[in-house]
This record gives sequence, structure tokens and C-alpha cells, in this order.
Amino acid sequence: MSSVLGVSVGAGAIRVALPHPGNSTERLVATGFDVQTLTVGEQQSMDDVAAETVGAVLGSAPDIAATAIAYRSEQHARMLRSALARRQLTNYEMVPEVAAAREFLRATGELQGYHTVALYDLGASGLTVSVVDVATGQVGHSERTSDISGDYLDSLIREQQIASGRIEHPPTAQGLATLDGMCRQAKEQLSSTTAVAVPSEHGLVLLSQENFEALIMLAVESSARMTRDVIMRSEQAVQAVFVIGGCARIPLIARILERWMGMPVLVPADPDTVIVRGAALLARPARVAATPAAAAPAPVAGGSADDTVQLEPVWLAGGPPGRGRKMLRGKTGRTRAGRRRELGIAGAATGALVVVAALGVGLGWGQSALRGDSQSNTSASTSAPAPAIRTPDVTTGPPTPEATNASVVAPTPDWQGPVNTGPPPPPTPPMIMVPGLPPIMVPTIPPLFPPPRQ
Repeated sequence: MSSVLGVSVGAGAIRVALPHPGNSTERLVATGFDVQTLTVGEQQSMDDVAAETVGAVLGSAPDIAATAIAYRSEQHARMLRSALARRQLTNYEMVPEVAAAREFLRATGELQGYHTVALYDLGASGLTVSVVDVATGQVGHSERTSDISGDYLDSLIREQQIASGRIEHPPTAQGLATLDGMCRQAKEQLSSTTAVAVPSEHGLVLLSQENFEALIMLAVESSARMTRDVIMRSEQAVQAVFVIGGCARIPLIARILERWMGMPVLVPADPDTVIVRGAALLARPARVAATPAAAAPAPVAGGSADDTVQLEPVWLAGGPPGRGRKMLRGKTGRTRAGRRRELGIAGAATGALVVVAALGVGLGWGQSALRGDSQSNTSASTSAPAPAIRTPDVTTGPPTPEATNASVVAPTPDWQGPVNTGPPPPPTPPMIMVPGLPPIMVPTIPPLFPPPRQ
């Protein structure tokens, strides 16, 4: 049976989650997933380690059909894609952390009865507050800050322990990182007890819950103020705040948020794995849509396939797509692009004729040509009078052949010359006739050079 994989990449740890097959939604919170956490040192690249982890899991579990990796920001997503591409990993999808958290809380039924909620995600590197629509998953407003984080709270414990004299300041960076790990362990133990004592090579980390809450009070109140501002900027009616992330187990955070917000503040079970489990729920196998060869349009009869311009079918309104008429090409096989090309050629030819005619008229050639054309047109249009046909005289008997021939030949008219009855009509402007287009009038341009002297 195929399975899916969810991955979340934090500032100091990488988590992977595999859902158990056949589990119902009610069992997702407790036993629905196998979750593993890999701690990453400061000297290692989180993105490279995440890519190696994904490759190792996929290599050991070939039945995984889909992988979803949660990302915090667009820059975070680009870095993860680059690391995965270097290892030639392609069968995965990227999902936002907010979408993964909302998917898990919705699947477990914890969002039931709410329309809009705020997600308070406090991790090792910073705090992200987002206002999310439960039904659509749309994020109304979101902000992130690094002023408060799990690492910052660890540093407060470390400085308090050094200032009290119980812990010596480590001389090296490696010793300082080790001490921070001890302080993180003490912080996590305080979520279920009132006091802790964690031994280290530099001394004993001794801390009570009362002292710890006093150390982080200002930082937590600052985060509550930020949460209130984000909700106000979203201009949406938020009904509850859900606290997730590694620091969500600290009891003080929920109490301060409820005091500032005046609404329910809920902490789901295992809040540090909410995102990775939601990513596993969002993982979907990739689907490749194959186009059958029979669906390819056949070439037009009488033409090659290369001459056919493929267009998207435009269906006529009022009919189903299966019975609609595709507006691809005409009956002659010519496409609309071919018609536009023919009109363009005709327009170019017409323009060339107009330019040649204008140049000829400008050089003085058109005047004589136009005068000759007008005279020939005038003489052609002036028709001669119809000749009178002489009829034979029926009273004198049948005509002779000579008389018959003489009667059918028109007599020579007496030429009297033209009669000027008024001023001559203005010359007809020159025209250019192009088949398929209206007559084009050529403007008369005066000669560029004066006529030669007689």
C-alpha cells in the first residue's frame, strides 16, 4: 500500500511524519503518525540536511507515493528547492506552514465551530502570527518577528545562570552551544514540573518555574501585544487563538495571551509536530495528464500539417462542448492568419502604387499623361451622330445592287469643327483602380522643375 510523507524544516530540527494507514480522524492526534525528529547543529546547513533526510526516507520506503514539505516563507521555499534539486529530488510539493497547521487542526476537529482563528507559532527562530479563515484557508494577515524565539528564551536562562555564579562562562563557542542545549532542556522540563536541575560540565543549571516565568514575562507580553495588533490589522472577527510550535508547551504563554486577547487560547496535543503532521495530510500523488494521439487534430486536406495554425476551440454559446462548432479554419483550409496575411500584402501593394504615382506626378510626368488621358477620354466619350439610312423608293421598282449598296453605307458627314458653347469642364482627377478596393484618388502635385523654355 502506498503512503505519504510530511516534512517540516525548523531552525534547529527537521521532522518527518508518516501517517498510519487505516487510522480514523479521531486517532490522528495520538497514534495517527510516526514522527521522527532530527536535531541539526549550527555548523550544518538546514536545507542540505533536509534534502538528505528526504532522500534517505524515500530510499528506505519505496512505497511513498507523495511528499509534502512545509515552508515558512518564499525565500525558505527557494532554498529548499535548490537543495532538493542538487540531489535530483523532484517528486515532492511545497506547502505553507500555515496551510499545514490549519489542515491538521481541521482534520482533528479542533477548528469546529470557529470561522476565523489566529495561529500563534513560536519556534526556535522566531514568532509568526497569522489570521486564517477556517473554511477557505485564506490568510487575512500575517507577521513574523525574531525578537522573541525559543533561542532567545534559552539565552535568557543562560545569562541568568552565569550572573548567579552557578555556571561559568564557556571559553569556546562549542562550550557555549553545549550550555545553550542544557538551558533548552531545562526549559522543556519546566513545562511539566516546578523546578529543574540539569548538570553540565560548567556547573549545575538550577531553575524554578517562578524564576523562569519572571525571566520571560516581558518577552511573552510583547508577543501578546503583537498578536493583538495582527488581529486588529486583519479587520476580521477572530474567535480563538491556537498556540503551536516548540515553545507552545510553556504554560505562561497561554495565560498571557488569554489575558490580552479576551478569547479562548487553545494548545493542541504535541504542538511542535502540528505542522509536519498537517504537511503529511496535504501530500498528494502527482498526476500527469496524458493526451491521446487520437485527440490530435488532423491536417487540412490539400495542405501540410506545418501550414495549419492550431487554435484553442471556441465553443458557441448555447450548445455543449461535444456538439459545438470549432472556429478553427474555413472551408478552403485557410486560417484567419492566412486571410490577414493576404490583406497585408494587398495593402502593401496599394501603398507602393500610390508612392510611384505620386513620384511620377511630382516629376512632371503626370501632367502630360493626364492631359492625354483626358483628351482620349473626352474624344471617346463624344459620340458621332447616328448616320441616316436611306430607304429605297418603292414606287420606282426594285432597286439595283449598286443602289442597295449605296443605301447601306453611311454618308460622310460634313465636318464643321468643335463648337465652343462655354468654358471647358474641369479635368477629372486621376484615379488608381485596384481590384477588390474602392478607387484611389491621386493628389496633383505641382512639378518640381519648371518646364523647359520654347
